[in-house]
Amino acid sequence: MKRILTALAALILLTSAATATIPVVPYPTSAQELKGSGFNAKGAAVRCEGALDALSRQWIESFEKDLRLASGTDKKSPSTIFFCFNAAIADEAYTIAVSKKAVQVNASTASGFFYAIQTLKQLLPVEIYTGKAAPKGADWTIAPMKIQDRPRFAYRGMHLDCARHFFSIDEVKKYIDVMAMFKMNRFHWHLTEDQGWRIEIKKYPRLTEVGAWRDGTCIGRDFSTSDGIRYGGYYTQEQMKEIVAYAAERGITVIPELDLPGHMLAALASYPELGCTGGPYAVWQRWGITNDILCAGNEKVYEFLENVLTEILDIFPSEYIHIGGDECFLSELDDPWDKCPKCIAKMEELGIPRGPQEKHYLQNYVTARVQSFLLSKGRKIIGWDEILEGDLAPGATVMSWRGTVGGIKAAAMGFDAIMTPYDYLYFDYYQSRERDKEPLCIGGYLPIETVYGYDPLDGITAGAEKHILGVQANLWTEYVTTNEHLEYMLLPRACALSELQWTPRENKDWDRFNASLDHLFDIFDSLGYTYCRTVRGETGLK
Repeated sequence: MKRILTALAALILLTSAATATIPVVPYPTSAQELKGSGFNAKGAAVRCEGALDALSRQWIESFEKDLRLASGTDKKSPSTIFFCFNAAIADEAYTIAVSKKAVQVNASTASGFFYAIQTLKQLLPVEIYTGKAAPKGADWTIAPMKIQDRPRFAYRGMHLDCARHFFSIDEVKKYIDVMAMFKMNRFHWHLTEDQGWRIEIKKYPRLTEVGAWRDGTCIGRDFSTSDGIRYGGYYTQEQMKEIVAYAAERGITVIPELDLPGHMLAALASYPELGCTGGPYAVWQRWGITNDILCAGNEKVYEFLENVLTEILDIFPSEYIHIGGDECFLSELDDPWDKCPKCIAKMEELGIPRGPQEKHYLQNYVTARVQSFLLSKGRKIIGWDEILEGDLAPGATVMSWRGTVGGIKAAAMGFDAIMTPYDYLYFDYYQSRERDKEPLCIGGYLPIETVYGYDPLDGITAGAEKHILGVQANLWTEYVTTNEHLEYMLLPRACALSELQWTPRENKDWDRFNASLDHLFDIFDSLGYTYCRTVRGETGLK
C-alpha cells in the first residue's frame, strides 16, 4: 500500500499544475490545479494509513459515515480517500492530493486531519453535513488538485458574551461547531459581568444564588426602564467541563474570562464586603459602565480572586486566562478608589503619586497580583488593552479592542497581542445601514466587506509582527437575546474572519470569497442556521 501511495504522490507532483480557484473558506495557503479527470467521491472507500491517534481516527470514521449517508449507498466504489500520517507536516497543517482514482490526505495531528476534512466537505454536496442522501444528479466530483495548507496565525479566536444574555450548553456547542467549520481554535468565553455571574464556584455559592440572576432588564435603549422579569442562569462546573471537552475534540481551546476589577457588580451583589462602599449592591438591569468595582485596597478581594481562579483552573486547562481589565472607571474624576480609605492607603503604601494616572497604576497592581498568582499555577493572562495604562508587568498578553492602537503599542513594547479592534471585529454591530430592518443592536455599522478588508498586521512596527499572536472577533450580547439572533450576528461575518486568521494575505480576494458565499449559504440552509444576507441585497432577520 505504501508503494501505491508513494506512486500516487509522485504522479501528482510530476503533473503540470496551475493555480486553482476553489470554493473553500478559509482559502488554503496553496491550491494547484492538476491535469486529468476528477475524483468521484460518491461511495468512495475511506482508509487510514500510519500511526494515526484515536481522535484522528474518530473524525475520519465520522467523515466516512457522513459520506456514506450522503452518498445514499453502502456500496463502495473503486475510488479511495486515504488519510495518511506524516510526521514531517506541522501541527494544524495538512495536504490534499486529488487524482481520478484517489484522494490522499496527509497530516500529523488530529487538528490537521480535522481541518482537511472541513476542506473536503466544502467541496462536496451539502448533504455531507446533514446525514441525508444527496439528490440524484448531485455533483460528487472533486477536481484534480493539490492543496498545501497551514494557518497564518496560531491564535484564531471567537468570543461569546454569555453574561449579559445566557445561552444554553447546546447553543454554545452549536457556536463551537461554526467555529470548527472555519478552522478557528480559541473560544473566548465571557462569563462574568455586572448583569450576571455564570460560573459555579463551590466556595462562594452566593455567586450563582444571587449573582446569576437580575430582577429585570432595561427595555430597548431606555436605561431608566425595566421589564421586571427575573432573568439569569449559570453553568455548573460539570457543564463547563463538558464544553471544554467538546471544544477540544474540535481543536478548540476554551479561554474563560473573569473580568476584573471592573464589571464585577454581580459579584458585589453576592458578597458586598468586596466593594469599596459595602453596598448595598444589586445585579445590574441596564447596560453600560457602573461606578462600582472591586476594592483594590482590601486583602479579602485578592483571597476571593485566588479562590475563584483556583476553581476555574480546575475546569479550564487553557494556557491563558482572560482577566478583563476594561472600563474600570466610569469617570477619570470620580470613582470609588478616589474616596476609599483602603484604596488610598494602598496607593500610599505602593508609593503611587496622587494625580490623574494614580488609579491606572493601582489597577496595574491588581493585574500584577492576579498575574503572579496565575504564573505560580503555570498559566498566563490576557487582558483588554486598558491594562497597558500605567505599568504592565512582563509576560501579559494584550487584547486590542479600542481600535488597533493598543495592539500596535503592545507589540512595539515587546508584549504579545491579539487584534480585536471594535471598528472591524465587533459582531454586535449592525450589518446594514437600514437599521429599521435589522434586529436591535448596540450600534455601529460593520458589514462583512469591512471585516474582510481588515488585516491584523496593518500598522504593526517592523520587526514586531512576531508579537501579534492572532486575531479574534467579539460578540457581545446586550441586545442579542435568542439563538437565532446570535447566529444572524455571527454568520456570515465569521466566514470573513476566518480568512483574516487562516489565509495568507496575498491569497485574500473579495470576489473569490464573495462567490464562495453562495455555497456556504446552501450549507447554512441545510443545517438550519440563521444568517445575514445583506451581502446579497436582503436585509433583516427572517
